[in-house]
Order: sequence, then C-alpha cells, then structure tokens
Amino acid sequence: MSQYWSELTASLVPYVPGEQPKDQRYIKLNTNENPYPPSPKVIEAIQAATNADLRLYPDPTCEPLREVLAQYYGLTKEHVFVGNGSDEILAFAFPAFFSADRTILFPDITYTFYPVYAKLYGINYETIPTDEQFNIDARQYGIPNGGIIIPNPNAPTARFMLVDQLKTILEANRSQVVIVDEAYVDFGGESVVPLVAGYHNLLVVQTLSKSRSLAGLRVGMAVGHPDLIEGLNRIKNSFNSYTLDRLALAGAVAAIEDQAYFENTNRKVIATREWTIEALKPLGFQAIESKANFIFVTHPERSAPELFASLKSRGILVRYFNKPRIDQYLRVSIGTDEEMEAFVSAVKAILQTEAMKA
Repeated sequence: MSQYWSELTASLVPYVPGEQPKDQRYIKLNTNENPYPPSPKVIEAIQAATNADLRLYPDPTCEPLREVLAQYYGLTKEHVFVGNGSDEILAFAFPAFFSADRTILFPDITYTFYPVYAKLYGINYETIPTDEQFNIDARQYGIPNGGIIIPNPNAPTARFMLVDQLKTILEANRSQVVIVDEAYVDFGGESVVPLVAGYHNLLVVQTLSKSRSLAGLRVGMAVGHPDLIEGLNRIKNSFNSYTLDRLALAGAVAAIEDQAYFENTNRKVIATREWTIEALKPLGFQAIESKANFIFVTHPERSAPELFASLKSRGILVRYFNKPRIDQYLRVSIGTDEEMEAFVSAVKAILQTEAMKA
C-alpha cells in the first residue's frame, strides 16, 4: 500500500477484468468478445476519419451518433446519452441518480463492477438473492430503496428476465431510478427501450462492445427520459466533456447503420451457442439457459477450478469466479464454430484423462 494513497484508495477492491496473458497464443473464451470482426463499413469510416481533423477536439455532444441512435430506437436525441463504453456510463449513473443515505438494490450474483462503483461513491447497497437456478424474482424488489440495477441478461449467469417481470419492478419503484443493463440483450433477449416513453424512471444502458464487435473502440449508450440524460451530462461534464474521440464516433455511426451485418453475425453467435450447449450435455455438463454471447456451465462430478486450469494448459481461456454459489461454474464466451469445436474437444480429452486416473 502506497503512503500517498487516500483512505478511499486503500479501501477499494477494484474490478478484475478477464486475464489477457501474452505467454502464448490462446483461444480466448474469457472476455465475452465477439468472435467476428466489425462491419467493413466501420473500418472504412474510421479510415476516412483519420485525417488532419484529429488535431481538433471531437464534438462534446456526440450529436451525429446520438441522432443515429435516436432514429434506431424511435426516440429523440434528447433521450440518448453516449460514453466511453457502458462501464463509464454506469460510473456516471451511480453519482447521478443514487445518494449515499439511501440503499440501492441489485442481485447477489451479478456484474461485479456494481459493488465496486457503490464503494467508490460511498453508496450503500443490498443484494437480493437469486434462486437456486439464478433467476431474479421481480417481487423482491418492491422493498424501500434508493435505486435498482438489473442486468438483463445477467452476467455471469446469462439469465434473462421477461419484459413483464421488469415492468413489475418499474411499477413498484416509480420514485426511484431503475437501471437495466442490457450489454448482452442482442443475443436473443428483448430490450426494454420501448418502455422508456412510459417510465420516466427507466434508464437502459447498452454497448457496442459485444453485438457490434467494437470492444476495442469503447462506445456505450444510455436511453432514458431527457431528465435522466441531463443528469448523466451533468456528471460527465464534471469529469470530461470529450468522452468519445473522432474515430470512435465515426466507427460507431457506421456500426449502427449496418443493420444487415449486425443481424448476420448475431445469428451466427446464437447458432454456435446453441450447438455448444447441446455438445456439452452428453459430457455431463449442465448449462443455464442463455440469451447472451456466453454460457454458464457446471459439471456435477468435476471441479470447476481444475477444469479451468486444464483448459488453460491446453491453450483455451475461460472465466472462473472464485465466489460463493458460483465457484463450481465456468463462464465460456462463444467463439467461432472452429473455436467452440476445439473447446468441446479439449473438454472431452480432459474428462477422459481424469476418468483414466480414477
């Protein structure tokens, strides 16, 4: 611990991203990246924007991108906020809408950045238990609170809540902001963006990192009532007015406009996901139903940390969380057909080797 750190810095337990080892070439199934490249139109747009204008600051309002997103969602640009990835938008949302003297709610098994943000901003939180199959019960979110965050689909479990279930939460919390984090919604889920017009307390957060193959560009968006968007802008402009650079803005606009490419790659990811789940069943694995670009699997007779280590030794990275209730599960991102076939083959080899030792 550095002698120069503040008390807050010393007390923080930061979010830990998926490992990115460089000792060899791996099949990376641990960070939920899209296995397919971005639309060629994105590359063209970024190349076109790589010119002398880079000496100038980008548009602090990100208006061209907000206009494209507003048209995409059937709303106005005043309903749209964009930032440097959905994580940054969530980091703005905590101080914008949650107060230190009121307890916020989110599931006990969820994205581990939520408690990190709460600690960073001094916001009390209570986790609501999911059931044995990691389902979120909307009825449990009717207790007094200072705000709610629901990831849908959830991470790392991939569980998805129906729109009517989320309506139950919104109805019970009209006086609080309800954030629905839809980072993975494009892989088979249904977005609640259409509910924004009827629920002024709803903020929907999405990202271009997953379904648009732009994890390296860092673009996220939030959709909500203009009052909520103004709140985000107040926080943003107290940190950094220029959250998206010129290249990111150009690439993001092109990604949204190329709907056909987006739909095609999503279909492929979904098909491969379903194939992988079916291929794992005869091997004894149990998978939580997934509406994301990853699966959450467990084997009743095999140790998850040992499987994780064995896969890594074979050049395949998956994600293991050494946390209560999920310490016997692995989160496996969906890669290309070839990558998932290699993953299944490696798992078969590991199980056969362990069976021979027994």
